[in-house]
Amino acid sequence: MIRLKSKEEISKIEFSAKIVAEVLEIVGQHVADGVSAYDLEKVATEHILKRNAIPAFKGYNGYPYTLCVSVNNEIIHGFPLVEKILKRGDLVSVDCGVLKDGYFGDAARTFVVDDFENEEDKRLLEVTQKSLELGIEVAKPGNRIGDIGHAIQTFVEKAGFSVIRDYVGHGVGKNLHEDPQIPNYGVKGTGLIIRSGMTMAIEPMISQGHYETRVLPDGWTVVTKDGTKAAHFEHTIVVEAEGSRILSRL
Repeated sequence: MIRLKSKEEISKIEFSAKIVAEVLEIVGQHVADGVSAYDLEKVATEHILKRNAIPAFKGYNGYPYTLCVSVNNEIIHGFPLVEKILKRGDLVSVDCGVLKDGYFGDAARTFVVDDFENEEDKRLLEVTQKSLELGIEVAKPGNRIGDIGHAIQTFVEKAGFSVIRDYVGHGVGKNLHEDPQIPNYGVKGTGLIIRSGMTMAIEPMISQGHYETRVLPDGWTVVTKDGTKAAHFEHTIVVEAEGSRILSRL
């Protein structure tokens, strides 16, 4: 069931989403050669608590950390472990959620450690980020959910990359994951009609190789089945009369 949000609710979601944006900005400043993923976890947790908010992921369905830190072929849900040491050229996807005053914000960014190993890695980040922008552009009243996925998929596949299909975007509000599900692939003109007042987390996850995935023995970390690198960008948005507005941006 999709529930349209009031102005007050949107304001609260935006407040939480802005804290997430702050966290990602701060974490990005700490992504460096020799830093551990757990160092990023500590920085993020400290800032969220300083803002009198709650790390949304920690304890969610048993997930044990504040952040998801996924490196190279890890797509999503990577554990921010002490032994996960970042090195030059790594692609580091950081996903964060915050709960404040009963409402959630959710966003993700992929960083590179120091500099890219090759042009293909750079292009992967650029294409993934641009695909998110294109998905957000079509998330406006009267369009359909399938239009979002179609915009993302068309652009990504034209660039020679693959859209991960096993995991999707979602509604967000009083719950971290709400209806509707928002695949990053789809057929134009299909799916639910997008309406003003909807709040959604759009999050393309893109692979350099095939879209097939597998889950590591930890039960959480999702990796590309063929071992190729992946990138992940996400924003929490609200659909308004004139189009979408990004809430998880500083």
